[in-house]
Amino acid sequence: MGLNFEFYEIKIMQYVPKKLKFTKSQKLKTSNKINNNISSGLIKGSIGLKALKEGSLSSLQLTSFKQTLEKNIKKSGFVFFNIFPTIPTSAKALKTRMGRGKGGVDKYITKIKPGTVLFEIETLSVNVAKKAFLLVQKKIPFKTKLILEKKNYAI
Repeated sequence: MGLNFEFYEIKIMQYVPKKLKFTKSQKLKTSNKINNNISSGLIKGSIGLKALKEGSLSSLQLTSFKQTLEKNIKKSGFVFFNIFPTIPTSAKALKTRMGRGKGGVDKYITKIKPGTVLFEIETLSVNVAKKAFLLVQKKIPFKTKLILEKKNYAI
């Protein structure tokens, strides 16, 4: 007999940390606790997306960014992610009464400081990378800008 999964909603989180010291964490209230050791310049790619304001991104948002970038770039370049969600956020189910402890882990997020490079693309066709980043910029909930390496590419 086969199992029927029509009525169950399955959440797929691609970016989940393998091992954490604590499964649940307290809220980060100040931006001073954010530990981003990522430099403000490009490391691996020729074009990148830099955050101008602070914010947070969830693992589901990162999967959608990866899908849009890989869909538009295809095989003409490589995509590098400089961020990874490591902070678990918990949520209780709707219409539950007060008490009975903290809710289960709902999603994983990453806090971002201004100036961090989120994604990088290594490609020779810069126009394709710019189009892909413009599509991703519409999905990101804070201001970002494109940064280019100081090489002379045919645009």
